[in-house]
Amino acid sequence: MADETQDYATTIGADAVFKGELHFEKGLRLLGKFEGEIDSEGQLMVGNGATLTGDVRASSIRIEGKVKGNLNAKTKVQLSASARLEGDLQTARLEVAEGAVLIGRCVVGVNGDARGGRDIKSATRSMSSVPVAKQKVGEAATVGAKK
Repeated sequence: MADETQDYATTIGADAVFKGELHFEKGLRLLGKFEGEIDSEGQLMVGNGATLTGDVRASSIRIEGKVKGNLNAKTKVQLSASARLEGDLQTARLEVAEGAVLIGRCVVGVNGDARGGRDIKSATRSMSSVPVAKQKVGEAATVGAKK
């Protein structure tokens, strides 16, 4: 397992409330509340107990808390058991743990990244069905391209 201090060079603490636009190159760990827009080539982690309201574009996104907004991750989105996402998401790979809540539309796969030229509205209009990985009750699901 990688050292989290290296993975997330910046932390917004549990007692912090931040509104606005946020841009960063490396990783950000959100433990407090954020409202606005995030645009990054780095990775974002929304910690357990944290809330994010707004749209996010990042390389990868891990959610343990609550998010209300649209997500676009170039490589992957991870939803832990405590995650709650209300919004649309686009990513190349999606990992969902048992207990996670997802309310919204998903575009997952090689073309799931909007940076590749498709947005979620045009992508969902062009899809007749999305393949879903079979899983047993109690197992986490992984959807999308494997590396």
